[in-house]
Amino acid sequence: MLIADVRVPRNATQSLLPFLQQANIPYTILISDLQQALENQTGVRPHRNRRSLSEYNYEVYHSLEEIEDWMHYLNRTHSDLVHMFSVGKSYEGRPLFVLKLGKRSRPYKKAVWMDCGIHAREWIGPAFCQWFVKEALQTYQTDPDMRKMLTQLYFYIMPVFNVDGYHFSWTNDRFWRKTRSKNMRFHCHGVDANRNWKVKWCDEGASLHPCDDTYCGPFPESEPEVKAVAHFLRKHRKQIKAYLSFHAYAQMLLYPYSYKYATIPNFNCVESAAYNAVNALQSAYGVRYRYGPASSTLYVSSGSSMDWAYKNGIPYAFAFELRDTGHFGFLLPETLIKPTCTETMLAVKNITLHLLKKCH
Repeated sequence: MLIADVRVPRNATQSLLPFLQQANIPYTILISDLQQALENQTGVRPHRNRRSLSEYNYEVYHSLEEIEDWMHYLNRTHSDLVHMFSVGKSYEGRPLFVLKLGKRSRPYKKAVWMDCGIHAREWIGPAFCQWFVKEALQTYQTDPDMRKMLTQLYFYIMPVFNVDGYHFSWTNDRFWRKTRSKNMRFHCHGVDANRNWKVKWCDEGASLHPCDDTYCGPFPESEPEVKAVAHFLRKHRKQIKAYLSFHAYAQMLLYPYSYKYATIPNFNCVESAAYNAVNALQSAYGVRYRYGPASSTLYVSSGSSMDWAYKNGIPYAFAFELRDTGHFGFLLPETLIKPTCTETMLAVKNITLHLLKKCH
């Protein structure tokens, strides 16, 4: 059975609901007043007092400006473990910042890439990337697993991949998904940054129409954000052993392939890592994530970053779909940031420690 979440204009509900009933199509109203839910999340934001960076609050959502200030602050205050750099510039000219996290213990170390916020409206993603950095820095001295991770690996962490879109979701349209590039023939802006990679580009699950949310772009890597990250990953692909991308929402842990129904060559190792990761995640609050190949677990989509990473030699490529399953959807309340990030942290640590063992 196919299940979809749909936003319906108020004036269309009177005709849609009788149609669904007549056609025997089961439905559930998850959010009865989306505008009110939106105002509940964003209405108090302008009145929130801004704390100093030393008291940065990881249990609220932060604007792009706040996140970038936080990155600069960590780069200054934790220079033994943190190095901040840019991989390029966005369409609107914003720097694409990445944090390199790890102990400079040896000249060559394996690495893990993590990105959040490919889709602008999925605010819980950037919140998790910040949470991961916070946990790493705070527990490095006391947690043997974290010390092992930061000593034996580097982490490249991109808290906001789609910087232009994320900024736009704060200032103009909370439900904006795509980048903000302009189209020469249409008034519609943006490309789906998770359909713009050079792997089965613009095939099933992607759209050629610039006004669609899944628009694949005029050509692969047309978006400067995608091109910059792809260039960095290609350059470091011998070092990077895991690619982790954080999305919302569905409560799933996905691995390749997205674009076809097929089994990856190292299925046993990847499936084992996913199984152990979702069990670790569940141990925190009892939340059970589904896991499996993206095509059969979620849906078929082409041109995704996860498939591209795997096709370019990164053996462990995962996409997390974080909380929830639709009750709040993209408007996940700030009260759920801590539990969501706490449980996800367990899964990420589990995958990372799996990398340090030999899988047969």
